[in-house]
Amino acid sequence: MPAVEELKKVSETVWELPTSYKTGMRVPARLYATEKLIRDMDEGVIDQITNVAHLPGIVKAAMCMPDGHWGYGAPIGGVAAFDPEAGGIVSPGMVGYDINCGMRLVTTTLTYDEVKPHLRQLVDLLFQRVPAGVGSSGFIDLSPKEFRDVVERGAKWCLKQGMAWPEDLERTEEGGCIDGADSEKISKKAIERGMDQVGTLGSGNHYLEIQVAKPEHVHDAAVAARFGITIPDQVVVMYHCGSRGFGHQVATDSLQVFLKAMPKYGIDVPDRELACAPFRSPEGQDYYAAMKCAINMSFANRQVILHRIREVFSAVFNRDPRDLGMEQVYDVAHNTAKLEEHTVDGKPRRLLVHRKGSTRAFGPGMEGLPKDFTDIGQPVIVGGSMETGSYLLVGIPSGSETFYSTAHGSGRTMSRAKAKRLYHGRELQQQLEARGIYVRSVSYSGLAEEAGGAYKDIDEVVEATERAGLSKRVARFVPIGNVKG
Repeated sequence: MPAVEELKKVSETVWELPTSYKTGMRVPARLYATEKLIRDMDEGVIDQITNVAHLPGIVKAAMCMPDGHWGYGAPIGGVAAFDPEAGGIVSPGMVGYDINCGMRLVTTTLTYDEVKPHLRQLVDLLFQRVPAGVGSSGFIDLSPKEFRDVVERGAKWCLKQGMAWPEDLERTEEGGCIDGADSEKISKKAIERGMDQVGTLGSGNHYLEIQVAKPEHVHDAAVAARFGITIPDQVVVMYHCGSRGFGHQVATDSLQVFLKAMPKYGIDVPDRELACAPFRSPEGQDYYAAMKCAINMSFANRQVILHRIREVFSAVFNRDPRDLGMEQVYDVAHNTAKLEEHTVDGKPRRLLVHRKGSTRAFGPGMEGLPKDFTDIGQPVIVGGSMETGSYLLVGIPSGSETFYSTAHGSGRTMSRAKAKRLYHGRELQQQLEARGIYVRSVSYSGLAEEAGGAYKDIDEVVEATERAGLSKRVARFVPIGNVKG
């Protein structure tokens, strides 16, 4: 990591590297973080975000959020917008392999005291009903034709199958189904990898967590109440997962196409992992349609998981999920590229905004918000580690600085290999249980990879996010039960 002195300090939470930093940069690179977070970032973040600044048609700056860390091609936490009318590109490496990896938050009317006696039973049953781990398969048996229907219709498919409430779709980004998905643009191998994974959690940093909103952790009671956080020590459920092997295969297929296509369009990138094509090109449009299929698969995946969660709580408490107040607060997407209208230099422009490990955070009054939240802004869900806590934030007007994008989590500070050397899964599980956090995991090595010490301090990340004007804190949740892949 270059010395902080090499970065131009724009403000207490904004740092910039000019186009002169690296030959070929078309725009500056901007990092949104406190000085402490900047000093703790790995060197790969700077190298990757300045590489992103080389891409054709990029607008304003290549940006990295406070949780930024090294990723494939572009840093996780990266944001970049491209103008399709000025040669702007689309890049799978700037979207990510786990397309539409995202977060969903669900309320209950239960309190911690009511849940505590049933916690082990809840977590054990969730572990049984929501398959987790590498290669895990779900309970839904789909034919290739049926899976094509899923990836074109997303959560709308779940509604038809009786696995969604209409209001779930209203509280999901894009209404749970992004238009323009075309299953003819996805490979047979992608279908084979994805068709048995709907309703599964996956591995890595994907999790399903039972959490508590303590009164002292509610930062804005009025907004929290609008989002359904109204009871002291209220129990909520949060989970994090994406498009599984299907999204990975869509990205893999498209990267190979783009590597071959770049010479045709005269595009040269500093890192082949940022392979791209003009958005308006046939290759660009094919990827865009395929990526939308992965977005919809992920929405369907998270919707089926919500259906399972409601079943589990209903079985344990012998009450209807509606009686338990199991309302969806919101479902936010990471790892996407979307056409959005933003104002740049005082003029509206239609831009393709790539967010990789970054959350959309629309402010009040913006098109695309659920009607219930039009006047207050979009809910933003920021996940922490299983040892610390997570946050609910809200989009604010000043978020326009980053095309209304914000942090998505705490962000890693060490590799998974290093975490496994430093932590032991069985011991970690015992330590967590001693602290009142009951965890079930597919493997102890997978648990060790996700130790709290492998991540940045979630409170520091969220504080930097708020100080930078990207989004505002609403409530913090502490974990009490966790299912890990």
